[in-house]
Amino acid sequence: MKLSLAKNLRGANGTLKINIDLEIGDGKLVTLYGESGVGKTSILRMISGLLQPDDGLIRFSDAIWFDSALKVNVKPQQRDVGFVFQDYALFPNMTVKENLEFAAADKEDEVIDELLVLMELVDLQDRKPDTLSGGQKQRVALARALVRKPKLLLLDEPMSALDRKMRSKLQEYILNVHRKFGLTTILVSHETGEIFKMSDEVLVLSEGAITFRDTPAKLFSGNSLSGKFKFTGEVVSIEKEGVVYIVSVLIGNDLVKVVADSSEIENLKEGDQVLVASKAFNPIIQKI
Repeated sequence: MKLSLAKNLRGANGTLKINIDLEIGDGKLVTLYGESGVGKTSILRMISGLLQPDDGLIRFSDAIWFDSALKVNVKPQQRDVGFVFQDYALFPNMTVKENLEFAAADKEDEVIDELLVLMELVDLQDRKPDTLSGGQKQRVALARALVRKPKLLLLDEPMSALDRKMRSKLQEYILNVHRKFGLTTILVSHETGEIFKMSDEVLVLSEGAITFRDTPAKLFSGNSLSGKFKFTGEVVSIEKEGVVYIVSVLIGNDLVKVVADSSEIENLKEGDQVLVASKAFNPIIQKI
């Protein structure tokens, strides 16, 4: 995917000039990361066709969706895109299945039944959105975005309103469909643990421009430990190195790596909350 986008936007703090030029590999899951108001959602809207760039190019595989020089601007419904909004954007007068049927190219398409099963929505298919929990609504929104079998999935902070347990479960759903359908996925997120768990790459956006591009580990690598300390964090990975294990713990926006033995990691898994403290100036880790 090739993106070359220029757009002047009016915001609360004056004019924001978006100017990006990048390529995203097929099948990658990349995250747009940065403070509010730097243009992340606007970039997704330009890719989807809901917002027209002032200048530039959007090419996905061999298809040109926007080219200011050639005066090409493909309509949103003709772009091979699934979009999941932060506020779900479900039709309140339709059931779960009807929401999927409305978005589908063919109401009899077997992909509807496949997605109902995949998203664990079979028992909810005859209910309307106002009877669903936030996590259930977000699964419906994700299924609806996938019902036309897009090759590009855009996710605008889809899990920000969910609690940690439900957010973790929905992350697994998204990773599953990303791999199952061979999608290219662009995620907007502020959650560091989510970014680390899901992303192949992180693109840091500042004042409309990409200022950093690398893996989550490179972006969130933390400071080394020294002296006496005690803090809590979330386990994001456990890797074996020789006879020891390296446990990566997310503390705020910092990633701290702790060396642990087999007894310390025996009951640990990704997503666990842990206490990391010092004992004779050596770090110890304990599940809480």
